[in-house]
Amino acid sequence: MARIVYVNGQYRPYAKALIHAEDRGFQFADAIYEVIEVLGGKLVDATRHLVRLERSLSEIKIASPMGRAALLHVIGEVIRRNRVRHGVVYLQVSRGEGRRDFALPDAAVAPTLVILARSQPPAKMAAQAATGIAVKTMPDIRWGRSDIKTVMLLPACLAKDAAKHDGAKEAWFIDATGHITEGASSNAWIVTDAGVLVTRQLDHRILGGVTRATALDVAAKAQMKVEERAFTRAEALAAREAFVTSATNTVMPVVAIDGQMIGAGTPGPLTLRLRSQFHQTAEISAS
Repeated sequence: MARIVYVNGQYRPYAKALIHAEDRGFQFADAIYEVIEVLGGKLVDATRHLVRLERSLSEIKIASPMGRAALLHVIGEVIRRNRVRHGVVYLQVSRGEGRRDFALPDAAVAPTLVILARSQPPAKMAAQAATGIAVKTMPDIRWGRSDIKTVMLLPACLAKDAAKHDGAKEAWFIDATGHITEGASSNAWIVTDAGVLVTRQLDHRILGGVTRATALDVAAKAQMKVEERAFTRAEALAAREAFVTSATNTVMPVVAIDGQMIGAGTPGPLTLRLRSQFHQTAEISAS
């Protein structure tokens, strides 16, 4: 677990990493977050993550708590103090604290910044990728701006819990037109019988995944055919391969959807190729 957490200018022991009871992130989910992979003590795709953080903050008009260089310095210090070699960094920015009121506070209210880092053994994720994961589909009941990475994650939590009770690791949301939007905490992909990689186009219904973007770079380098478009549950069930992408999973094979085996029921070759080449293409930067 995390040992030291950065909270508003201070590095605090985990048990004492506290925020105000009337912080808007706690009261209203009025906050943005990011999760960045740590590999060998270095950040993976940090630039893309921070660009997305800045965009999300701008979309809901939260001021950035500090400049990008300063933020990278603090992230690096959190990684160092927690002795994380392989794992993730989680950072959250809320609009700040103040009397509970639906109206947004004065712009002078300082945002709240929390950063923590946790180890995640690569061997554990590699073992999971060797067998693949199962997915459960369910209706997408989230708000209409899933492209903003807010902490409003109750629908995702409920979906993940439902998936867990069905023996699945991830949930895939289905929109009102019958198309897959994305996973509860990942982007969704399939590989057609023709060997084409398909993932939904970027719009307000899905998050512009950083790992998704890098996976597209890997596919382009490998000259794989890609279509960015919506696909249905029926297409997913008939797919040759399926997988998800996220900072915590990189590229993770999906071998079953709603209890039905996908392809041969084992991780597919295109998925495993993307996974094996991912970090050769991703930006690896000093924290």
